[in-house]
Amino acid sequence: MTDIIFHGHSCVQISSGDNSLVIDPFLRGNELAVAKPEDIKVDAVLLTHAHMDHILDAEPIAKANNAKVVANVELATYMSWKGLDTIGMNIGGTVDLGFAKAKMIQAFHSSGITIAEEQRIIYGGMPGGFIITVDGKTILHAGDTGLYGDMKMIGDRHNIDVALIPIGDHFTMGPEDALQAAEWFGAKVTIPVHYNSFPVIRQDAESFIQALEAKGLKGHLLEPGQTLSI
Repeated sequence: MTDIIFHGHSCVQISSGDNSLVIDPFLRGNELAVAKPEDIKVDAVLLTHAHMDHILDAEPIAKANNAKVVANVELATYMSWKGLDTIGMNIGGTVDLGFAKAKMIQAFHSSGITIAEEQRIIYGGMPGGFIITVDGKTILHAGDTGLYGDMKMIGDRHNIDVALIPIGDHFTMGPEDALQAAEWFGAKVTIPVHYNSFPVIRQDAESFIQALEAKGLKGHLLEPGQTLSI
């Protein structure tokens, strides 16, 4: 049995038995989150890109758990300078975590760390998403992205059990484009993420689920703190 725990925004924890990983931990900065960084027990922290609403709690969680941090090489290098144990990778590559494998796929977005007091932005490498294989299941986390045609190729090449897709608009796909992405990925279940955390990305997730069902696709809505077992 594999558990998918939604912590709000794009933060998702995937657990199998005694092993677990978390993607894009952002808890302290999200008023909707019910978990705190100290509540998260994992073996690995996966980062899709360098924006603060995806990496804010990577350092405390990784240090508390002696967990590996998996990210593109530039972001992994930045995290290693903070004393974290990192695995740098890039799009198309796969990392074996023992209990799970993580393949990095492309995402169309931006990626950088803003140092406001210095009016400086640190390049964060190419943004991406992850295809996680664990317990014979395939879970896709699209990362922050707009719609792109190769989503259909990814869906054709992978038998995806669960797809986590952003619907917030403004910074990522909105519901209409996310609906097309869900069709192309062809997952058995689609879960919307990256919405409602800030006013500018507020969306009616129930309507998105209904739109999926109208196209013969299965959607599942998770509130922060809720779990889907597959």
